[in-house]
Amino acid sequence: MKYVDFVNMAYTPEEADVICTFFVEPKAISIEEAAGGVAAESSIGTWTELTTVKPYVEKLAANVFSIEGNIVKIAYPLELFEPGNMPNILSSISGNVFGLEALNNLRLDDVHFPPELIRSFKGPKYGIEGVRNLLGIHDRPLVGTIIKPKLGLNPPDHAQVAYEAWVGGCDVVKDDENLSSQKFSPFEDRLIKTLEARDKAEAETGERKVYMVNITGVTQEMLRRAEFVLDQGGEYIMVDILTCGFSALQELREQDFDLVIHAHRAGHAAFTKNPKHGVSMRVIAKAARMIGVDQLHVGAVVGKMSETRVEVEENREAIMAGMDDLKRVLPVASGGLHPGLVPALIDFFDTDFIIQAGGGIHGHKDGTLAGAKAMRQAVDATLKKIPLSEYAESHGELRTALQIWGSHM
Repeated sequence: MKYVDFVNMAYTPEEADVICTFFVEPKAISIEEAAGGVAAESSIGTWTELTTVKPYVEKLAANVFSIEGNIVKIAYPLELFEPGNMPNILSSISGNVFGLEALNNLRLDDVHFPPELIRSFKGPKYGIEGVRNLLGIHDRPLVGTIIKPKLGLNPPDHAQVAYEAWVGGCDVVKDDENLSSQKFSPFEDRLIKTLEARDKAEAETGERKVYMVNITGVTQEMLRRAEFVLDQGGEYIMVDILTCGFSALQELREQDFDLVIHAHRAGHAAFTKNPKHGVSMRVIAKAARMIGVDQLHVGAVVGKMSETRVEVEENREAIMAGMDDLKRVLPVASGGLHPGLVPALIDFFDTDFIIQAGGGIHGHKDGTLAGAKAMRQAVDATLKKIPLSEYAESHGELRTALQIWGSHM
């Protein structure tokens, strides 16, 4: 079979097919041959005709069934994939095809997974509803912070920053992506001291508080750390899902720990930022949802990250829209956020999301406690439909925050 033999514009996808949408930019061949090359190389074909393809193998060929400009849709028979094996699935649809000499660019923009394949994964254990039930918060966004500086603090100082954030009004405190178990902050010491600070903050505020400790590491160490979190009374873990890999993430989810999995997408832009080449964030989001994360960073529309409003909406939809019977994943907005951006965030996300601010809390000139109060005040004002400038007249922490960073709306 030649590349063009994988182009079948008369093909009607079956319900069980995996359907991929690609942006394909050929170098010196037609779009039809380029599209067929992607279909061939990601299913049963290669650069030359083969003598080893048996009749029963031919039915496993992927079919290019739509070409509109550079947008190509390819249907893959379900039998090409091992159920419950995300590394296998992604190695197939986003593997060697990206290195084809005949292509200038190739981007996997979207994937439709059939119900039979979706059901081979555990999916989220908690999801939005489970997280809200755990915290007892049902009518507003969750307010969170990342400990800053992201590296360098010793465990007592780390715990103190967390305590001030919680007492100020944060629901969530988390590690950043590159905090692990360095000499300045051994994992066990940091966890124990920060959970002690959590308990103290809960007793003083009467509110539930959670700590998302970063357990990212080699697989067996991740599992050991997760068990240690459980033993210490923790309820959350954070994982850098791309750098640890989907295999490790699946192994973690397979343990079915009573722990909410917060997925950090560190490194995603290496795959997602180029609009013509790589893998879109919504594909990564769908894969992470199937495996079973409960929360995922999706971008923020405002702030310091580069994703467009359309991209963030696509990411959000990937983890919240109907996907067989999978639970909805809680979106996390992060990256350069501060109290002045809260109205814009709520306007976009509504209330089902986490506002995850680092510098926008710890950069408050009166400290973390004041920064957390300012963020919570911004949420309260927005939900009451009171302009931030008006609410700030009687809330000094918010007033100072607006003086530092301004207001987006």
